[in-house]
Amino acid sequence: MWNVLLSFSGLVALIQLIFLPFFPESPPYLLLQKGDKAGCLKAMKQLWGERNYQTEFDDLMKEKTITKGTKIMNVLEVLREGSVHPQLCTMLFLLLSLQLCGLKIFETANLQESIIPYVSLGVSFSELISIIFCSSIIDRCGRRVLLCGGYLLMALILVLLEICLLLSDQFLWLRYCSVILIFLFIIAYGLGP
Repeated sequence: MWNVLLSFSGLVALIQLIFLPFFPESPPYLLLQKGDKAGCLKAMKQLWGERNYQTEFDDLMKEKTITKGTKIMNVLEVLREGSVHPQLCTMLFLLLSLQLCGLKIFETANLQESIIPYVSLGVSFSELISIIFCSSIIDRCGRRVLLCGGYLLMALILVLLEICLLLSDQFLWLRYCSVILIFLFIIAYGLGP
């Protein structure tokens, strides 16, 4: 039944593809990018109901005047911009390590085939926990604290993971600890980076 499970995300994407054209554009996008004041007010009323949105509209107009001289860059321009290369490299290495580390650990853990669906469910559950937890504390802690804390936690978890992998041949229970550390790594990644 894995094909059904994997096709579920495709079904959700198809439903979004069908219904998204019927939703209004984002009011900030309409005003800041397109310069469409009437469309912005119309979208606000469609999204949030009938009332006076002059305060929100004025805030967007202030933001528009502040960012008036700022050029909006496309993806290629961002990639050519030298000042963002360190951030792009960090993100690239993080994403690659996140993609590759789980495969190796599950491989070395020699998990029984009957347990693998539960491990996959655990990975998804870890992502859900990190989203809920991060959204509840981001206003209290701030982005900088979450980013730094997330990177520190990820580094610590990766050190512990390496130790577990090195010693997993001597202590079989460390294989399961490495799976738990993968879950914790995903939670730490979701909290900050």
